[in-house]
Amino acid sequence: MDKEIALIIVGMAIVSYIPRALPLIALNKVEFPPTFVKWLNYIPVAVLAALLTPDLFVFQDQFNLHLAKAGLFAAVPTFVIAIFSRSMIWALLVGMGSYALFQFLF
Repeated sequence: MDKEIALIIVGMAIVSYIPRALPLIALNKVEFPPTFVKWLNYIPVAVLAALLTPDLFVFQDQFNLHLAKAGLFAAVPTFVIAIFSRSMIWALLVGMGSYALFQFLF
């Protein structure tokens, strides 16, 4: 491998790793208030909702509740399983399976 390419790869790895590792190292000993910790628990759910909502409900820059969309039907059992099981792997498996089933049906 060319030396220049290897240096680029190492540099990109360092630049990618530092922003992730620095907060972990700097905030390792800090005790956060319970309200803040509780608030932090909602961030993954909010990010997932922000990523999924446009795909499920928006078509050609307009709100569209098209019932022949497999993703919309697959989201319902996935959401139910995620709420009751609180397991990422079960939600993932149910989501993939139901999406494949609804793709086949529609």
